[in-house]
Amino acid sequence: MAILPIRVYPDPALKEKTRVVDSIDDDLRKLIKNMIDTMRAAPGIGLAANQIGVLKRVVVVDVDDDEDAMVLINPEITWYSEEREENEEGCLSVYPDKISVNVSRSLRIIVKAVNEHGEDVEFEAEGLFARAVQHEIDHINGKVIIDRTSAEERRIALRELTEQMGMG
Repeated sequence: MAILPIRVYPDPALKEKTRVVDSIDDDLRKLIKNMIDTMRAAPGIGLAANQIGVLKRVVVVDVDDDEDAMVLINPEITWYSEEREENEEGCLSVYPDKISVNVSRSLRIIVKAVNEHGEDVEFEAEGLFARAVQHEIDHINGKVIIDRTSAEERRIALRELTEQMGMG
Protein backbone atom coordinates (compact mmCIF):
# COMPACT_ATOMS: atom_id res chain seq x y z
CA MET A 1 0.00 0.00 0.00
CA ALA A 2 1.47 3.36 1.03
CA ILE A 3 3.94 4.63 3.56
CA LEU A 4 2.60 7.93 4.83
CA PRO A 5 4.47 10.85 6.39
CA ILE A 6 4.38 10.82 10.19
CA ARG A 7 3.48 14.12 11.83
CA VAL A 8 6.15 15.44 14.19
CA TYR A 9 5.64 17.39 17.40
CA PRO A 10 4.46 20.19 17.69
CA ASP A 11 2.11 19.45 14.76
CA PRO A 12 -1.43 20.47 15.87
CA ALA A 13 -2.92 17.08 14.83
CA LEU A 14 -0.97 15.46 17.69
CA LYS A 15 -2.82 17.57 20.27
CA GLU A 16 -6.29 16.86 18.84
CA LYS A 17 -8.69 14.44 20.47
CA THR A 18 -9.80 12.18 17.64
CA ARG A 19 -13.34 11.35 16.51
CA VAL A 20 -15.21 8.08 17.03
CA VAL A 21 -15.36 5.80 13.99
CA ASP A 22 -18.99 5.09 13.09
CA SER A 23 -18.53 2.54 10.32
CA ILE A 24 -15.89 0.28 8.86
CA ASP A 25 -15.68 0.65 5.10
CA ASP A 26 -13.10 0.24 2.33
CA ASP A 27 -11.61 3.67 3.04
CA LEU A 28 -11.03 2.74 6.69
CA ARG A 29 -9.54 -0.64 5.73
CA LYS A 30 -7.15 1.17 3.34
CA LEU A 31 -6.21 3.60 6.13
CA ILE A 32 -5.49 0.67 8.47
CA LYS A 33 -3.29 -1.07 5.89
CA ASN A 34 -1.39 2.17 5.25
CA MET A 35 -0.96 2.72 9.00
CA ILE A 36 0.51 -0.77 9.43
CA ASP A 37 2.88 -0.27 6.48
CA THR A 38 3.92 3.15 7.83
CA MET A 39 4.46 1.82 11.37
CA ARG A 40 6.62 -1.07 10.15
CA ALA A 41 8.65 1.12 7.78
CA ALA A 42 9.38 3.69 10.51
CA PRO A 43 10.13 1.20 12.29
CA GLY A 44 7.82 1.36 15.27
CA ILE A 45 5.60 -0.83 17.45
CA GLY A 46 2.50 1.34 17.31
CA LEU A 47 0.85 4.15 15.38
CA ALA A 48 -2.25 6.26 15.93
CA ALA A 49 -4.25 7.75 13.07
CA ASN A 50 -3.61 11.34 14.14
CA GLN A 51 0.13 10.69 13.79
CA ILE A 52 -0.53 10.65 10.04
CA GLY A 53 -3.00 13.53 10.23
CA VAL A 54 -6.24 11.51 10.32
CA LEU A 55 -8.42 12.49 13.28
CA LYS A 56 -10.08 9.09 13.82
CA ARG A 57 -9.92 6.81 16.86
CA VAL A 58 -7.81 4.11 15.18
CA VAL A 59 -4.53 2.64 16.41
CA VAL A 60 -2.34 -0.22 15.30
CA VAL A 61 0.10 -2.05 17.58
CA ASP A 62 2.67 -4.72 16.77
CA VAL A 63 5.16 -5.59 19.50
CA ASP A 64 5.93 -9.03 18.04
CA ASP A 65 7.05 -9.11 14.40
CA ASP A 66 5.96 -12.75 14.15
CA GLU A 67 2.28 -11.86 14.48
CA ASP A 68 -0.18 -9.65 12.66
CA ALA A 69 -0.56 -6.11 13.90
CA MET A 70 -3.46 -5.57 16.28
CA VAL A 71 -6.01 -3.05 15.02
CA LEU A 72 -8.02 -1.17 17.63
CA ILE A 73 -10.92 1.03 16.55
CA ASN A 74 -12.47 3.27 19.23
CA PRO A 75 -10.28 1.69 21.94
CA GLU A 76 -11.01 2.36 25.58
CA ILE A 77 -9.05 1.25 28.63
CA THR A 78 -11.60 -0.01 31.16
CA TRP A 79 -9.16 -1.04 33.91
CA TYR A 80 -5.64 -0.12 34.96
CA SER A 81 -3.56 -2.15 37.41
CA GLU A 82 -2.36 -0.22 40.44
CA GLU A 83 1.06 -1.74 39.82
CA ARG A 84 3.01 0.69 37.66
CA GLU A 85 6.40 0.85 36.04
CA GLU A 86 8.44 3.83 34.92
CA ASN A 87 10.36 3.18 31.74
CA GLU A 88 11.94 5.10 28.91
CA GLU A 89 9.68 5.70 25.90
CA GLY A 90 10.35 7.13 22.49
CA CYS A 91 7.81 8.15 19.90
CA LEU A 92 7.68 8.20 16.11
CA SER A 93 6.26 11.75 16.36
CA VAL A 94 8.85 13.06 18.85
CA TYR A 95 12.13 12.67 16.96
CA PRO A 96 12.51 8.88 17.22
CA ASP A 97 15.91 7.52 18.25
CA LYS A 98 16.83 11.02 19.42
CA ILE A 99 14.46 11.89 22.24
CA SER A 100 13.03 9.61 24.89
CA VAL A 101 11.58 10.30 28.33
CA ASN A 102 10.63 8.28 31.40
CA VAL A 103 6.90 7.56 31.50
CA SER A 104 5.01 5.79 34.28
CA ARG A 105 2.41 3.31 32.99
CA SER A 106 0.22 0.59 34.48
CA LEU A 107 1.75 -2.86 34.05
CA ARG A 108 -1.59 -4.39 33.09
CA ILE A 109 -4.73 -2.99 31.49
CA ILE A 110 -8.04 -4.21 30.12
CA VAL A 111 -9.06 -2.79 26.75
CA LYS A 112 -12.36 -2.74 24.86
CA ALA A 113 -12.36 -1.90 21.16
CA VAL A 114 -13.66 -2.92 17.76
CA ASN A 115 -11.37 -4.79 15.36
CA GLU A 116 -11.04 -4.26 11.60
CA HIS A 117 -13.84 -6.81 11.01
CA GLY A 118 -16.31 -4.81 13.10
CA GLU A 119 -16.20 -7.30 15.99
CA ASP A 120 -16.15 -6.17 19.61
CA VAL A 121 -12.98 -7.25 21.36
CA GLU A 122 -11.93 -7.14 24.99
CA PHE A 123 -8.53 -8.27 26.24
CA GLU A 124 -5.98 -7.89 28.99
CA ALA A 125 -2.57 -6.58 28.02
CA GLU A 126 0.61 -6.59 30.06
CA GLY A 127 4.25 -5.60 29.76
CA LEU A 128 5.44 -3.94 26.56
CA PHE A 129 2.10 -4.61 24.85
CA ALA A 130 0.21 -2.77 27.63
CA ARG A 131 2.71 0.11 27.45
CA ALA A 132 2.33 0.38 23.67
CA VAL A 133 -1.48 0.34 23.81
CA GLN A 134 -1.50 3.04 26.52
CA HIS A 135 0.94 5.12 24.45
CA GLU A 136 -1.23 4.91 21.31
CA ILE A 137 -4.48 5.61 23.18
CA ASP A 138 -2.75 8.67 24.62
CA HIS A 139 -2.17 9.81 21.03
CA ILE A 140 -5.83 9.56 20.03
CA ASN A 141 -6.65 11.52 23.18
CA GLY A 142 -4.29 14.32 22.11
CA LYS A 143 -1.37 13.48 24.41
CA VAL A 144 2.28 12.80 23.60
CA ILE A 145 5.01 11.34 25.81
CA ILE A 146 6.27 14.71 26.97
CA ASP A 147 2.80 15.34 28.45
CA ARG A 148 3.28 12.22 30.63
CA THR A 149 6.68 12.91 32.15
CA SER A 150 8.06 15.01 34.99
CA ALA A 151 8.40 18.78 34.64
CA GLU A 152 12.20 18.47 34.62
CA GLU A 153 12.22 15.77 31.91
CA ARG A 154 9.69 17.77 29.89
CA ARG A 155 11.94 20.86 30.06
CA ILE A 156 14.98 18.84 28.92
CA ALA A 157 13.02 17.11 26.12
CA LEU A 158 11.61 20.41 24.85
CA ARG A 159 15.11 21.92 24.81
CA GLU A 160 16.39 18.88 22.85
CA LEU A 161 13.42 19.15 20.45
CA THR A 162 14.20 22.80 19.84
CA GLU A 163 17.81 21.90 19.05
CA GLN A 164 16.79 18.99 16.78
CA MET A 165 14.44 21.30 14.86
CA GLY A 166 17.34 23.70 14.30
CA MET A 167 15.79 26.46 16.37
CA GLY A 168 18.22 26.34 19.28
